Amino acid sequence: MMDTFAPKDNNLDDNAYHIAVRIYAEQTVSTEDDRQFTKHEVANTIGSMNNNKSPRTDGIRGNIFKQVFNTVPTFVTALYNGCLKQGIFPTTWKEAKIIPCIKQGQERSTEVTKYRPISLLNYGGKVLEKHLINRINHHATSTGYLNKNQYGFWPQTSSIDAGLALQEYIEDGFRTGEVTILVSLDV
Repeated sequence: MMDTFAPKDNNLDDNAYHIAVRIYAEQTVSTEDDRQFTKHEVANTIGSMNNNKSPRTDGIRGNIFKQVFNTVPTFVTALYNGCLKQGIFPTTWKEAKIIPCIKQGQERSTEVTKYRPISLLNYGGKVLEKHLINRINHHATSTGYLNKNQYGFWPQTSSIDAGLALQEYIEDGFRTGEVTILVSLDV
């Protein structure tokens, strides 16, 4: 099952592109935008996390992590700032507890492909990941790098928003007497 869902990463199988990516990923990056996380920012991120998720490999639940932050906020903030400054994501936070769940309607199957893996990641890593996502999202929106027609994988948008934008575009075309053609690709 592990070979199917999480094959071993073997750098001997790398092509030239993957070799270049590994070299680039190992370089420390420091930019002027790497301002430190504030206690308020860390508090907001931790406060927005779900307490009811299953504990990960470290056994720490969200409510315990929140209590630790409330007790020693300076320490927890310094921990995340250390990760940011050094450009590291601690290895233990990358460990996952993988739970194979059988797909609905496939309960009698013994094929590995009929399962979907659920990865339970350590809470500390989830918080760091959310900090970084918030920073990336802020940068993308404040600099105008994000296309206004981007709906997928973006907070507060969905395929419904894309459908409504398409509907509005078509209706505008009808009102002005233009011909509208739609090509739809399902990749």
